[in-house]
Amino acid sequence: MPKGEEVSDYDYDLIVIGAGSGGTRTARISASYGAKTLVVEGDRAGGTCVLRGCVPKKLLVYASQFSEQVSDAEGFCWQVDGFKSNWNKLIKKKNIELDRLHEIYVNLIKNSGCDLISGWGKIEGPNLVSITQENNQIVQYSTKKIMIAVGGEPFFPNFKGNEFMINSDKALDLEELPKSIIIYGSGYIAVEFAGIFNGFGVDTHLVFRSDKTLKGFDEDIRDHLMLSMEQKGITIHNNVTISKINKDFNDYIIELSDGNKLNADLVMGATGRIPKVSKLGLEKHLIKLGLRGEILVNDYNQTNIDSIYAIGDVTDKITLTPIAIAEGHAFADREFGNKERFISYENVPSAVFSQPSIAVVGLSEKEAVERGFKVKQYKSEFRALKNTVSGNLERTLMKLVVDEKSQKVIGAHMIGPDSAEIIQGIAIAIKAGALKSDFDATIGIHPSAAEEFVTMRS
Repeated sequence: MPKGEEVSDYDYDLIVIGAGSGGTRTARISASYGAKTLVVEGDRAGGTCVLRGCVPKKLLVYASQFSEQVSDAEGFCWQVDGFKSNWNKLIKKKNIELDRLHEIYVNLIKNSGCDLISGWGKIEGPNLVSITQENNQIVQYSTKKIMIAVGGEPFFPNFKGNEFMINSDKALDLEELPKSIIIYGSGYIAVEFAGIFNGFGVDTHLVFRSDKTLKGFDEDIRDHLMLSMEQKGITIHNNVTISKINKDFNDYIIELSDGNKLNADLVMGATGRIPKVSKLGLEKHLIKLGLRGEILVNDYNQTNIDSIYAIGDVTDKITLTPIAIAEGHAFADREFGNKERFISYENVPSAVFSQPSIAVVGLSEKEAVERGFKVKQYKSEFRALKNTVSGNLERTLMKLVVDEKSQKVIGAHMIGPDSAEIIQGIAIAIKAGALKSDFDATIGIHPSAAEEFVTMRS
């Protein structure tokens, strides 16, 4: 029981629906304060990021990069013979690692004192949750508070033949590589998988209706990525949509909105994700949702029903795993630890593991201007030292956005190798309110790409 409280009339103090990164952190910290906690998970503990997203995808990104690294090695005069990949063996090794991580999550939950039940949770009332288990047996438990942490799921637009598309979950578990693939979408999932398949030698096509990939990112970064992908052999079809997909034996015929047709062994849909709310019974209890089905929450991550909360990708906040974890921890601190703690959604760093990778923190020039800042941009574009000998055409781009009035650095953007590792440190400086003069006064590490962030001058 929560420390200092009397015996509860409820079965639990907290029921968490969803055992992903956010739900697990919520449960663990709540239990550490003495809250009697139950975690309900319909799939496997670990959630989207660990089992179907960030982790397996990043492992495949690493694997796909070796083809370019071998090419670089040849540029440095290494003799490479008989180089080839074994995709099926890689997927098996990846799954072994995911099994290991799943067991870690199970142990984290149980060892923290929480109960864990496998089954699909549904809200039956402000303080009541039902769980449908594998044998279709339904059990119910009462609880003082409910936390929804179920994340999101892939979404496909409605057109004839869309059932022939695989989603990112299926793409991570293909038994063999296709010779050709069409990826429909322009967001981070689309460009990341385009890099993965292209790196393994698959004839890769990217189809999307906008003019550029990664809507909302800095314009120079978007342009740079488009050029880099094309240089690496990815074929881009922009300003079009898919009108229809037909299956012809083992081949797919894709009809585009401009009248052109494409053929491919496989079609992958990466057209966005939506909150996974359809089976929660929210409509029955009039829990307020947004236009995409996202659960609307206040600063306490509380819905319009006082006893029901939500965190992570299922809400109207920032859809990043570290945000879900931070939200869950802060919730537990507030509700069971007597600590009035909240997280900040300002200057949250993020990365896209495209090839080359992208990382950003803070505002773009456009966003800064829209917020009323008078800004000055600093930009550096260069060919990395390694690439001058290897012959690799890839270039790196870095940008700083500075508020002219305060001279604070309010945005940093990078596309190039190790961008996430570099921007993480820059994010600390921006979060701390560093001035452009602080960057200028910092001695760079030479020779490195990162030093460009402290040598930019107007």
